[in-house]
Order: sequence, then structure tokens, then C-alpha cells
Amino acid sequence: MHIVLKGRKAVVTGSTAGIGRAIAEGLARAGASVVINGRSEERVATALREIKALFPETEFAGIVADLSTLEGAATLVAEAPDADILVNNVGTARPKSFFDLVDEDWLDLFQLNVMSGVRAARHYVPKMIGRGWGRVVFISSESGLAIPKEMIDYGMTKTAQLAISRGLAEAVGGTGVTVNSVIPGPTNSEILSNWMKATAQSQGITQQEAEQDFLRTMRPTTLLNRFTSTEEVANMVLYVCSEQASGTTGAALRVDGGVLRSIG
Repeated sequence: MHIVLKGRKAVVTGSTAGIGRAIAEGLARAGASVVINGRSEERVATALREIKALFPETEFAGIVADLSTLEGAATLVAEAPDADILVNNVGTARPKSFFDLVDEDWLDLFQLNVMSGVRAARHYVPKMIGRGWGRVVFISSESGLAIPKEMIDYGMTKTAQLAISRGLAEAVGGTGVTVNSVIPGPTNSEILSNWMKATAQSQGITQQEAEQDFLRTMRPTTLLNRFTSTEEVANMVLYVCSEQASGTTGAALRVDGGVLRSIG
């Protein structure tokens, strides 16, 4: 399958590293112009420099904005007022006991992981409908279906993304705009990779051993028996953003390494 997105403009939130960066590179490789987003000038500038070196013929823009805030959302849409493709990737996780979580923890995570996508979709989707073509993708997680006891707040936000994605797909049915979510499993993203590095150092083991320990104790249902790469997740996103995926909408597509045991 040859995916071509030349002439399409994509906005990928939280795309200076990890899954978001891999998605931005995949879209650029397919010919789309891409807006990179991050919360610091340094990270955005570094990502832009590196990705432009890989794809010198592609148009890129960088937007510094904290999308957990109304002000950040306003900055994003002011600097990138239109998009054919929206990938709501930005998010984080902070392992913490349920009983240690305070109200601010819940609300802050909800603002970043959930409301960032709500605000972006609210702006970009009506214009997609007007053109009769658009792609919206929410990057959820297997934690949204198998809630981890050490990150209940994170699991809650990822379940919310699945609900919003499906509901929005219903709302735009028949318009030429598709809305889907992608469900990664344990992935060598920046956040999880850094966690595994820190765990390995504290225990005096290799990162690969730390990852295997994590899978064995925290995700024992894995069929892949390794972390997925950010590129493997990006490949699924690239497909649902393509012309070839015009018949796929309202779906939750897994790149979870078989962690989730249910068929549907």
C-alpha cells in the first residue's frame, strides 16, 4: 500500500518526541505538511531542526503551546488555523496511588489528556466538514480499557478519549470526515522509556531486563513479549489518516501487542 498525503496539512499535538514525533515523521514521509507542537521553545526548535533535515522538501511549522490551557489552545489555532488531519497525541502519565491523588492531579491530567483534544477538534472539524474531507485521530491507550491500578487517573482520561472519538465519529457521519482512536500498548515512547531507564538504574539491571520485568508483572497478557516501537504505532495512525482508510471511522484500532485479551 502506497500512502500519499501530498497537499494535506496535518497538526500533531505533543510531537517533539515519542509517538507524536514518529507520527509527524510518518505523515511527512507521505507528503503532508506538518505542524509540530510542544510546550517549550527549545524542544520545538530541536524537533523542527531534526525533522527538516530528514525531509528537506516538506513544509513544517512549529508551535509552542501548552495545550492543557485555554490560552495554549488559542495559540495553536491562531498560528495553525486550518488542518486536513488532526492527531490528538499530547498527553502524559504520572504513576501514583489512587489514595495519594488530590483533586488537582485529576483535573490537571484531564485538561491535558482530554480537553486538549476536545478543543482542537472543536476548532478544526467544522472546516473539515465544509471541505468534505478530514481525518481526526485520538491517541488513547490500552490503559483506557484495562485500567491500571497504579494510574487510575490516566486510565480514566484514556477511556474518555475513546468515548469522545466514537461520539464525534457519530456526529460527523456522512460528511467525508473520519474519526478514529488508536490504542497503543507498552511502547518505547519518551515517557515510558525514561521510566524504564530509571527503573533499570535503580535496580542495577539493563533497560531490556526492566522492560521484560514490567511486561511480566504489569502486562502479563502481552503476545508480542516486547515493547512496541513508536514507528509501529505511527504506522497505524498513518493508515487511518490516508485516503485508503476512507471506510474506517468510529473505530478503536489496537497496536497493543496483544495485551488486551478481548476479541472486540
